Amino acid sequence: MKLLVQWLIAWPRHVAGHLDWLAPLFARLTAGWVFLWSGWGKLTTLPQVTENFIGWGIPLPHLLAPFVSGVEFFGGLFLLLGLLTRISAGALAVTMIVAIRSAKWADVDSLETLLGFDEFEYLALFLWLAIAGPGVLSVDHWLQHRFGRSSGAPADKALA
Repeated sequence: MKLLVQWLIAWPRHVAGHLDWLAPLFARLTAGWVFLWSGWGKLTTLPQVTENFIGWGIPLPHLLAPFVSGVEFFGGLFLLLGLLTRISAGALAVTMIVAIRSAKWADVDSLETLLGFDEFEYLALFLWLAIAGPGVLSVDHWLQHRFGRSSGAPADKALA
């Protein structure tokens, strides 16, 4: 049994330990690219986005449409760079919650439907990035390494 556990759990964990930089980088690049261009598209068509917000019943649509568009654009850009990753991912997670509630909620008839929304999948990804952090291949990691760690956390865990 010990050999089975070693082979099925410990060995893959050991291998994954050498690739712990890959998952946050891949997640940031993928989501960052999508939301950079989504935000840009919204910023360049603000009147239509504002009309959509009005139709979805979002309050203060003339204020929130450009704000959300900017959050998507700059949040996506910052994720690409790994800059202010936790803040950007948190802000984008909130936009996904609002998108689900305002534009998709009427379509929810089961947990399967809810979990199948792209917005829910991005929400999960953003929550993971907000909690796990940007990884070592990021501006955040470089800044933290360059300017010190105030938390007293070990170097490899301070901003990973």
